[in-house]
Amino acid sequence: MKKLLVTLALIGAVMAVQAQSKSVKALYEKYKENDDFFHLELGGNFMNFAEGFKIDLNEDDMAAVAKSIEKLNFFTLPDHADAAGVEFKSLRKGLEKERYDLLMEASEGKSGTVMVYSKGGNKISDLVVLVGGDDGDLMVVEMKGAFDQEMVAKATNYSKMN
Repeated sequence: MKKLLVTLALIGAVMAVQAQSKSVKALYEKYKENDDFFHLELGGNFMNFAEGFKIDLNEDDMAAVAKSIEKLNFFTLPDHADAAGVEFKSLRKGLEKERYDLLMEASEGKSGTVMVYSKGGNKISDLVVLVGGDDGDLMVVEMKGAFDQEMVAKATNYSKMN
């Protein structure tokens, strides 16, 4: 009986680590068959990927965030798929229902909005970045890993300055 309980606990832990936001997954499923839908999923050592593509991560905080990424899921909706902003609003509401916290929101006039959501306490397990444009463009970046809250705050402040 003990072995069964331990096995079930391990399976539950693996499923929890592999879990994805239900709202992000639903949006992905809705558009994945569209020819203009772009999707990129990376797992493993993100730093090796960043170095291979010569992504500049010189700032210590940005490099620390990149080292913490275990899985990255990136997609963009087809052009003008969200012209009315319905998908963007729906995704925001879904993340809030899933108890994601808004870490940062930045707007540049009518040209776009960037929102960063997180899940977890001092150790953040999930980060979701939404980038919406006024032309109905929507980009979603979901990162899984173990992120320190202070490190993420420094990295988001660094990104605001650049």
